[in-house]
Amino acid sequence: MRAERFESTADLAALRERLRHVHWIGGGPGAGKSTMARLMSSRHGLHYYSTDEVMPDHARRTNPEDAPFLHRFIAMSMDERWLHRSPETMMDTFHWFRGEGFELIIEDLLRLAAAPGVIVEGFRLLPHLVKPLLAMQNQAVWLLPTADFRRAAIRGRGSPGVGFLHKTSAPELAEENLAERDRMFTEHLYEETERLALRRIRVDPTMTEEEVARQVAEALEL
Repeated sequence: MRAERFESTADLAALRERLRHVHWIGGGPGAGKSTMARLMSSRHGLHYYSTDEVMPDHARRTNPEDAPFLHRFIAMSMDERWLHRSPETMMDTFHWFRGEGFELIIEDLLRLAAAPGVIVEGFRLLPHLVKPLLAMQNQAVWLLPTADFRRAAIRGRGSPGVGFLHKTSAPELAEENLAERDRMFTEHLYEETERLALRRIRVDPTMTEEEVARQVAEALEL
């Protein structure tokens, strides 16, 4: 079941109540979502759920009919994924950016105990999919990194070409393509959170980790 069908067939009022204990941290890649969610989990005694960590499991739980973009991506070579397509095409066709598998996140969350609460994080938490599930505005916040913050985060993770991009024939070009795709996605999140009147935090290199944590806690009213 795709995310858009999940909303049309669910009793959203009842679902919102069942998810009232969930706090959502979305945002662009490299914004510090995992760091903030782990801090909030530790400081406020919340169960931590990472949408990144469950991506392999969610991919296995889909089929080509329900997640066509995901299965096309799986069938591509590394060069086809990161070198042979423009950043615009990469963004427009990236399965998680299109909400594929979002209903599996909801299924997982519904299996977790409501007490003491859950904090879920990841770039897969698209504003237009999360908003209908919010019983209160203070349940969700999006972290939107500036370009300088994203670059600093990338440098902090190691040298260019490491990880999956190193499996391409041109890691530096692949990294440029990925960085541009992520920039466009972050700007899309900025526009969407503004349109939907959702809480957001612009994260820049001048902010300390503690300052970001304070703003996240205030946004979520923890």
